[in-house]
Amino acid sequence: MLFDNFRRQLRKEAQLWQDEGLIDSGLYQQLAQKYQFNSLETTARDRFVFILIAVGAILLGLGVITFVAANWQAWSREVKLTLLLSVFLVTNITGFSLWKPSISNTSSRDRKRRQRVLGEGLLLLGALTIGANMALLSQMFHIGGSSYQLFLGWGLAVLFMAYSLRLTSLSIFSLILIVIGYLVGVFDWYVPRNEWTWGRLIIEHMPVVITVLFIPLAYWCRSLGIFRITAIAFVLSWQFHLRSLQVLSYTDAPPWLAMAAFVLPPALLWSYDDRLFRQINSRKFQPFAQSLALTYFSIIFYILSFRWWWEMRRVGYETDLRNTTLANWSPLIDVIIFTVLALWQWWHLLRSTHNRQHQGRDIKNIVIGCLIVITASVIFVHQAITPIPVIAIFAFNVLLAVFACGLIRDALELGQRRAFWGGIVLLALQIISRMLEYDTALLFKSLVFILCGVTVILAGLWFERYLSTLPDASSETHRS
Repeated sequence: MLFDNFRRQLRKEAQLWQDEGLIDSGLYQQLAQKYQFNSLETTARDRFVFILIAVGAILLGLGVITFVAANWQAWSREVKLTLLLSVFLVTNITGFSLWKPSISNTSSRDRKRRQRVLGEGLLLLGALTIGANMALLSQMFHIGGSSYQLFLGWGLAVLFMAYSLRLTSLSIFSLILIVIGYLVGVFDWYVPRNEWTWGRLIIEHMPVVITVLFIPLAYWCRSLGIFRITAIAFVLSWQFHLRSLQVLSYTDAPPWLAMAAFVLPPALLWSYDDRLFRQINSRKFQPFAQSLALTYFSIIFYILSFRWWWEMRRVGYETDLRNTTLANWSPLIDVIIFTVLALWQWWHLLRSTHNRQHQGRDIKNIVIGCLIVITASVIFVHQAITPIPVIAIFAFNVLLAVFACGLIRDALELGQRRAFWGGIVLLALQIISRMLEYDTALLFKSLVFILCGVTVILAGLWFERYLSTLPDASSETHRS
């Protein structure tokens, strides 16, 4: 979609250049052929049609499920089984036939495109019928199981379809189903925590499962959307997996667990490089991974700058790792896996930047590495040696301020609006949060709000004037 917006803007500018006489019709035709200006309307129409078909397929699937549920008790088991399998097979076979037409098909290009869109919608409907078939068949044959296992099994079945067909829509749908199954399994208090089932094993190692299953699929489908959702799901599942805010508050929580909860996600994301895989020659996913690492830093530094996380010390952490059951030791297994992966990625990152002799890149990597080391050191001392609430509060407030100033510095150097406003918002939030957190007079609070508002307005106006003084090429290249 971003590339389509670029092509649409380029076509508009190229038409303006042609009208002003800056380029001739021959050069315009070359640009139109290279960037396929003529297909912009059909691409937008196909996207709109696919959304309509996807919504219609979901409603159609819900209608079929409702109809079956209304007549379920009146049918025999044979009729039920025949109906379920027939709907599943007809939907998927028809969808696959339309999505991948035969070689002898002599239809026009537009008609083939519409057939592919309709076929993808039917395949999505077929993926929906998988869940209905699994639920109804388990009910028919009295197969026990929890709801989270249904979602996990459903997601894995759709994942098999996504790998087979290389479809982004099925991949995202599969990831959503698996995440739903994970959340249901984590927050379902009636699920035994020590049961040994395949569903519980997946939930205990969800960050590893998401990484192993969906990162290769993102490359297989060449989809930045799959990688983005996978990276965000990994960060969130990692926090649920290690219960980061709990291990920071309990005195008897293992210190390595608290360090891994807060340090490993940014270490993995910032050092991620597409070229770690020998078959990949571009860095399509690395910019988003590093942007997510910076976002993670801003959120974590802001949360850890509040004093109650450090002054609230409780005992009785619920996971006793002195017990040797596999379920209790599962966090250690995942921490070891991702620690080794992070060290390997950082070794590759530092070696590659040193070989290219990019001084600015080296400095940024060193700064990020220092932020990671300082965060790990403060948490380790507070958890393992002696509580240091005052030092920890001061340290993370300083880290938050330094990080915000670093964003503003990069914004001034590269002309990035997003980084500039991110730094300004972080500084304003820090000042307002400290003012509200501590006992201050109402008049002082009013003064702080007014000063922050005026400062934000003046900083924004000054930055816009500063952007206007930058060279056009630089500003257009780096503005968000």
